[in-house]
Amino acid sequence: MTFEELLQSMTPEIHATMKTAVELGKWADGRRLTDEEREACMQAVIAYDEQHVPEEERVGYISRKKSDGSNHSPSQSTEEIVKILQN
Repeated sequence: MTFEELLQSMTPEIHATMKTAVELGKWADGRRLTDEEREACMQAVIAYDEQHVPEEERVGYISRKKSDGSNHSPSQSTEEIVKILQN
């Protein structure tokens, strides 16, 4: 089975099982994930999220909103980094 075939056959239940396995480092039956299994599951979870999960619910999502509800502008962040490096 190719990676694309795996993604096409993934159900929300399989996604949840893989995500939990990556989080805990072990399968539901208690067996520890190998490094290869962890990497493959992580890639599958991220790829599945990209296609089926809203952006704000995806693995690794970081909100760009300030506490007042406005967005951080990319140029402002870049400008702040430059200021820090110059000091």
